[in-house]
Amino acid sequence: MPAGETALRAMRTTDLETVMQNELAAYEFPWTQGNFRDCLLAGHGCWVLERDGKIIGHGVLSTGAGEAHILNACIAPRHQGRGHGRHLILRLVDAARWHRVARVFLEVRPSNPAALHLYETIGFNEIGRRPGYYPARKGREDAIVMAMELLPAESPSERLILG
Repeated sequence: MPAGETALRAMRTTDLETVMQNELAAYEFPWTQGNFRDCLLAGHGCWVLERDGKIIGHGVLSTGAGEAHILNACIAPRHQGRGHGRHLILRLVDAARWHRVARVFLEVRPSNPAALHLYETIGFNEIGRRPGYYPARKGREDAIVMAMELLPAESPSERLILG
C-alpha cells in the first residue's frame, strides 16, 4: 500500500492490543478486550483500518436476518477529523451490502455530535431512542438509534447476476 493510503482488513486476535489502545484513547466507557474477542469468535465482521501499516481505527459489524448492526466504530483520536471515520463507516455499509441486508442500524450518544453529524451525512436517520442505554459520568445516557435503508440492485442485469 502506498504511503498515506488507508486500507481496511479483517481484524486478527494479534491486533487486539492495538485496538484496545485506540479504544481506550477514544472513549470514556470503552469496550473490553473480551468484547472484541467475543465478536471475533462469534464470526462478526471485525475490521481494522490501517494507514502506513499502523492500525488507526476499527469497526465491528453484525449481520443476520436481513439486517446489519454497526456495533462499534472507532478512529484513534490523533487521526480523527481527516475523513477516516467516514471511510470506515462507508466500508462497513459496503460489507453490509455484500451480505444483502435491507438496512443497517447503529446507536450513538446524543453527547457525540460529531458522530451524529457524520452518520446523518452518510444517510442514517434517527428512528428512536433507547433510554439509559449508555453508562455516563452522572448515571446513564440515552442512545439515539439510527438506521439506513439499503436499496436492492438497480438494474435488471444486476438482479439476474445476484439472483
